[in-house]
Amino acid sequence: MSKSRVALDVMGGDHGAPVTMEAAAAISRDTSINLLLVGDPDAIARGLDSHEHDPKRIEVMPAHDVIGQDEKPRKAIDTKPDASLCRAMRAAADGDASAFVSAGSTGAIVLAAARWVPKIDGVKRAALAAVYPTKERRGNPDRFALMLDVGATVRCTPTDLLFFGYMGNAYASRISKVKRPSIGLLNMGKEETKGGEVLSSAHRLMKEDEVLNFIGNLEGNDIPMGVCDVVVCEGLVGNVALKMGEGVGEVLKSVSKWAFKQNLMWKAGLTLLARGLRQLKDITDYSEYGGAPLLGFARPVLKAHGRSGARAIANAIKVAAKADRDDVCGEIARAVAEFQARVDAPSRS
Repeated sequence: MSKSRVALDVMGGDHGAPVTMEAAAAISRDTSINLLLVGDPDAIARGLDSHEHDPKRIEVMPAHDVIGQDEKPRKAIDTKPDASLCRAMRAAADGDASAFVSAGSTGAIVLAAARWVPKIDGVKRAALAAVYPTKERRGNPDRFALMLDVGATVRCTPTDLLFFGYMGNAYASRISKVKRPSIGLLNMGKEETKGGEVLSSAHRLMKEDEVLNFIGNLEGNDIPMGVCDVVVCEGLVGNVALKMGEGVGEVLKSVSKWAFKQNLMWKAGLTLLARGLRQLKDITDYSEYGGAPLLGFARPVLKAHGRSGARAIANAIKVAAKADRDDVCGEIARAVAEFQARVDAPSRS
């Protein structure tokens, strides 16, 4: 196996092979990343014929089934073992590739990773992370912060949340190059005892852990304000917060259109604002940051947005390769191992 090779689910996403193959061709031409293209051989051949590419950086693994976005994930994984998503995930698990990228079904990706890719020793729950735009953060030029979990694990133990902190810390420091990422725990108040036993215990564990630059509890209004680099939360809460943010964005678009029609002064003001709104769209464009990492596994797993175009897929491939090269999984594993050693030490003495 080439030491750094990304398995790409060619058939995943709303646009399928035409888009993923455009991205793969660009990656082979413009970077040193090696690719394992997993999908329908005919679609892959057509894609390679249509785009200039470097064949030395590409290998093909045939897969003759596809998991659709609207399929029930567990049933699809069980009944379509030859689907491109499944074969690509197994390739990463077996060492035929060192990372995985797909724009396919989030549920299917989470279940396939859980079924085939080993978790990091000591990690019981994986976390799906997402980036979101914030106000400018002190000492950090990156306008995106990280939130995890946003849907892989609905309910968590205090230790799960601590380990999510390790995951976010490793990802932000290795991928976003934040020297010492600040970590916050999403809660219903700033006080250490807020949120019941799970959150108060998680607060204590994170506060006492020297690996983390823990700043304490956050409230919902802190999320977009750039209070910290990494927000840690249970999957249910994170998913609701993320979807609410997306919904507010859609409402703002609707209100802007309504206001534009009301009177001349508003129309003039919104016309002046249009350039700023276009810049905001560029800042928050998911195609710029690639995909959402699924953390806690022994291999980097990247979920690209279902609507991804070629640029977004290419960026997801670059992030996955970078996570492999910079050993994000190893950094998480070391932090978990050190925690477990501290926990076990009193029982050995």
